[in-house]
Amino acid sequence: MEVPDGLLLVLAFLGMACLPIVVAMVLCADELIDRVVCGFADWREARRERRTISHLDRAVEADLLTRDYDLTEFDRADRLSIEQIAADLRNLGGHRVGLRSRAVLWDPAVLQAYDERLRQASRCLGITEHLADLEGVDREIERIRVEGELHAAGLALPAARGVRGQRQR
Repeated sequence: MEVPDGLLLVLAFLGMACLPIVVAMVLCADELIDRVVCGFADWREARRERRTISHLDRAVEADLLTRDYDLTEFDRADRLSIEQIAADLRNLGGHRVGLRSRAVLWDPAVLQAYDERLRQASRCLGITEHLADLEGVDREIERIRVEGELHAAGLALPAARGVRGQRQR
């Protein structure tokens, strides 16, 4: 069986046209294999991490821990950052410490604003507080307790430390 000359010419032309592609594939085979192997390793690592997180979620029952919290509250655009809350607390704390020398009308307003910022900071850091439920001396004791909890959680309140420092003299 003879191959027609025209078909042989077309096959020869295709072979010559594909030769650079074949040479490039041979020369770059190690890089192609490396990409495939690395992609597979990344996929395995991500799968392993997802499985580990799933096991941890089941072990600590993460859904039960967070069922009472509205996690969408943390994504609100109007939510103040913990840094802004801390700055407000420091500013209001300074006014609160110096209340006795100011007008009596400022006293409830500053304390109310300070308590509101304490509540916001407590919510951000997951600290239980009962400032809204208490009155008088009980509220002052709760305020000091919450300040201590916030300080233990890493939120430094210099106004509160200044009051304690004056008492120790």
